[in-house]
Amino acid sequence: MSDTDLIKLYSGRILELAADIPHVGRLPAPDATSRRRSPLCGSTVTVDLALTDGRVSAFAQDVKACALGQAAASVLGRAVIGRSPAELAQARDALQAMLKTAGPVPPAPFDGFEVLLPARDYKNRHASILLAIEAAAEAAQAANLSKTASGA
Repeated sequence: MSDTDLIKLYSGRILELAADIPHVGRLPAPDATSRRRSPLCGSTVTVDLALTDGRVSAFAQDVKACALGQAAASVLGRAVIGRSPAELAQARDALQAMLKTAGPVPPAPFDGFEVLLPARDYKNRHASILLAIEAAAEAAQAANLSKTASGA
């Protein structure tokens, strides 16, 4: 990777997002938790969330990732509250398609992922970028299943 490629990839906006991740930490009593790890780089993201009336009402994330993974977690953190498990799964699928098959930018409120478009060409970065949204979608699905099974 050349210096020019690095500058393009690690834009000022990506670094700003990485430095300002919302909802950092852990929830004391989440409905579900998901931990995702990228075997390639060792990045990890742990997500706790709670659902109320089928929508994310509380969210926290512990992010140990590169600047791209942190930026993705930051975009997620700004959009996750109020989303349904289905919306999170759709956002995950849209981000994956944007990165891997040149799909469009995910629709609002996840359109902030557009900042990660330069990472399309760097397949070794995709796993880290996807960690937070994969963990959130997985936790939301687990919480939804748990609440459905218990009749809550």
